Amino acid sequence: PKSGFFPFPADFLFKFLVIGSAGTGKSCLLHQFIENKFKQDSNHTIGVEFGSKVVNVGGKTVKLQIWDTAGQERFRSVTRSYYRGAAGALLVYDITSRETYNALANWLSDARTLASPSIVIILCGNKKDLDAEREVTFLEASRFAQENELMFLETSALTGENVEEAFLKCARTILNKIESGELDPERMGSGIQYGDASLRQLRQPRGAQPPPRPPCSC
Repeated sequence: PKSGFFPFPADFLFKFLVIGSAGTGKSCLLHQFIENKFKQDSNHTIGVEFGSKVVNVGGKTVKLQIWDTAGQERFRSVTRSYYRGAAGALLVYDITSRETYNALANWLSDARTLASPSIVIILCGNKKDLDAEREVTFLEASRFAQENELMFLETSALTGENVEEAFLKCARTILNKIESGELDPERMGSGIQYGDASLRQLRQPRGAQPPPRPPCSC
């Protein structure tokens, strides 16, 4: 392979973050997305955990590399080093905890400063299954998302509602931005890599012919 480029069986690789305060269910969201089941014995994440999954987005296969960061303040300096070069993020709060909602502005600021101003972020109001204990209304969070140019969904790591959709919605937006030229996978720190070498043809000028195949020696 070309230097620094390792083919993998997908069209693209996107680096994702899952960020937000401790106890919002970030690890449970990641586990539900990857394993399709609820993580029963979830303790607070120590530092950073990692997961990956290949998904189909708009006819393209995309490998998501997902870094699940600890929400506790004492790990902040460790987790912040993982922000660099992330293409997308799930910004998570707990709909039953106003405290986690009030902290969103700080998490958002970190993501846009440390990862990239153009990082694609979806706001996730998790624990939708605990609607009776809700402290943050859908409308309020929706307004926050709109003001900060974020996508928004309410999710439940317990039932799986909107969990896959949150990751796919984020990936779909990144893909659209690549296709429109707004995001350049070739730029250092974009959080995006091309997959198998056939996609390198994307960089050939329009109308350029692929090199002729060598004659068969059979």
